Amino acid sequence: MPLQFNTVKLFAGSGSTAIAKNIAASYGKDLGSVTISRFSDGEYQPHFDESIRGCDVFLIQSTNPPADNLMELLMMVDAARRASAHYITAVIPYFGLARQDRKDKPRVAIGSKLVANLLVAAGIHRIMTMDLHAAQIQAFFDVPVDHLDASIIFVPYIKSLGLENLTIASPDMGGSYRARNFAKYFNAEVVICDKRRKRANEIESMTVIGDVTDQDIVLIDDICDTAGTLAKAAGLIMERGARSVRAVCTHPVLSGKAYETIENSALTELIVTDTIPLKQQSSKIRVLSTAELFAKAIMNVNEHGSISQLFKVE
Repeated sequence: MPLQFNTVKLFAGSGSTAIAKNIAASYGKDLGSVTISRFSDGEYQPHFDESIRGCDVFLIQSTNPPADNLMELLMMVDAARRASAHYITAVIPYFGLARQDRKDKPRVAIGSKLVANLLVAAGIHRIMTMDLHAAQIQAFFDVPVDHLDASIIFVPYIKSLGLENLTIASPDMGGSYRARNFAKYFNAEVVICDKRRKRANEIESMTVIGDVTDQDIVLIDDICDTAGTLAKAAGLIMERGARSVRAVCTHPVLSGKAYETIENSALTELIVTDTIPLKQQSSKIRVLSTAELFAKAIMNVNEHGSISQLFKVE
């Protein structure tokens, strides 16, 4: 007897409308209609404008600040559960609070674990996300996690540049594993920028481990926040004799003076995805779409297909 597939309905949170529209277009469906009613004091209430009873519902919302994005997603999940959705998947292109994945000093919260608990308590059956800051965050969930890898998007673009002397770099020691995984697609060498912080978002010193002379450097990271680390690394790499330096970052958080920092940096370009909408345009920032990848993942989940095939980089 052939498998029976439930009707798929895609909905967008108000913070991720643009990427949700592109995912829906790649999937071949229109976004479902959901209304976010707002009270004068800022309180809001999601309402599905169509029946979702018995449907496989995919709720698309990144949980970058402000906290309203997360709270809105939680309320949409709760509304879908109470409306008798058959299966609820939270599609979170950027999983916020992922940098709080462990107790690195006394008396601090583990924010990513808290968010995982909240999502499961709200009623999700599955989570789909991309490039978590730490892969072990998947273990915080007691439901299936589809952890997509943006390398499948970035690698073809880097190949298209035709860089003659490509070397992959990590902007810090913690990202060395990510850089090495990326380098294997090009059989390239890896260099590491060793940084020491005074406090969050403030770098005290940085050194480059490895030879960058006459190399075309591509820095690899998952999040670009203030862009301070990337700018400092790019400047130091160019001082050491590199021919060019670019950066690849999945999630363009870009807070504070990040846009100004990038424009004034030695970076040739910063290549990001659309998991978070840009606050402004920049001549140095190139955005690559994740819509097709998420659409394929949604289709495979609904049709009980394999997700692993979506990790094959060409």
